Amino acid sequence: MTTAALMVLMFKGGMALLGDDSLRERRVPWSAVGLTALVVAGLVTQLCWSGAMAAFDADPARSGWWRIVTSVFMQNGGLFGDAWNLVTLAVIAALAAWFWGGPLMLGLFAAGILLPTYVDRLFGASDRGVDPRNFAGSSGATYFLAATLAAPLLFRVLRAGRSGVVAKEALLALGVPVLGLAMWIAQSNGHGLVAVYGFVLGGLVCLPARVTPAGAQGRRSPGW
Repeated sequence: MTTAALMVLMFKGGMALLGDDSLRERRVPWSAVGLTALVVAGLVTQLCWSGAMAAFDADPARSGWWRIVTSVFMQNGGLFGDAWNLVTLAVIAALAAWFWGGPLMLGLFAAGILLPTYVDRLFGASDRGVDPRNFAGSSGATYFLAATLAAPLLFRVLRAGRSGVVAKEALLALGVPVLGLAMWIAQSNGHGLVAVYGFVLGGLVCLPARVTPAGAQGRRSPGW
């Protein structure tokens, strides 16, 4: 439940960042479509080949440099879990592509695959099972990507000064790292930890820009 609540919070934050009324005017986010198609291809591969999981998951007991990437496109959550991963990736990738632009969205998704493992090792957290994917699944990178949208929302709030709207958007933005960290401390829930990582990276990407990133394909965003 907390994992789903965090995703809903990040989705609402992304919608607030982009503006609900502007979505119909935006172009098809082909980078998000392509990324989602890769996950679908992974699911089809699993259905057609019984050895797919053994060949591509990230089980540390197996060797293979490619596993950290290919395991993202394998799913092991059952019917409901796989559907959740697919839908959330499609939606979050679209929101991120509209705000960051396609190439940067893909770069941030790749960071969500690679960075958590190395950051965990840096802080000695690998012994607590921080991989939210349980060696397979796209949810970790998706939560990371979704959290990158909370940081620019917070920056926009800090610059705006509109009372009622500011309070709501500030709660959405700050709620992501706060809930994520609470989930990690209370439940050792890796989804919360990777959301904190994504929020930090989203902030770092925003800081040097000081302008709206490709925000907006289709219709120009008013800026953050």
